[in-house]
Amino acid sequence: MAIDISVIDISTFVKSFVAVFVLADALGNAPVFLILTKGMEPEQKNKVFNKAALFATGVLLLFALVGQTVLNYLHISMGSLQVAGGLLLLLIALQMLEGKLDEPIVEPERDVAITPLAFPLLAGPGTLSTVMVLMSESPEAGLSVALGIITAMFISWVIVRQSTRVDHLLGAEGAIIITQILGFLLAALAIEIGSAGIRALFFISAP
Repeated sequence: MAIDISVIDISTFVKSFVAVFVLADALGNAPVFLILTKGMEPEQKNKVFNKAALFATGVLLLFALVGQTVLNYLHISMGSLQVAGGLLLLLIALQMLEGKLDEPIVEPERDVAITPLAFPLLAGPGTLSTVMVLMSESPEAGLSVALGIITAMFISWVIVRQSTRVDHLLGAEGAIIITQILGFLLAALAIEIGSAGIRALFFISAP
């Protein structure tokens, strides 16, 4: 079925695409994805990346449509989501710093495709809140925002898939060094996300 271009708001589409692509930060997160799938076969990595991209896209589309209604019904604020997302990232960062991610994470109870790859890395609290705001700008924004989300996530997926090529450039020592550096940076990002949530929860304006 063809899409009627006339009902697409180009401005809203561009804003949605740029916001989701920048906030998903596939370029910046690609090394983290590589570390979290360390030791997996290329086919396993691709399955994880595929699942993460599909799940993140689905979550973003769901939040764009009914996110605010669900959060209001459950009495969950965006600040609470930020704190939860920050804690999830911090746990992963601590594992990286302690050298506990040297083996593939393939256990059913530790599906890295869902957490932390899809949430909160690809579809974090900031991205979720942004798509909800864009949807609320006009009654006709739905299709434009949805197309922006899908396009941005498709390009992010392509970028993440290419991160497997980095594996051939890193030796054993290089992988350890990169893991430690990324663990430290990821911990800092986790604190930043969590602190933003705490500020929001306690109505403290960010500087």
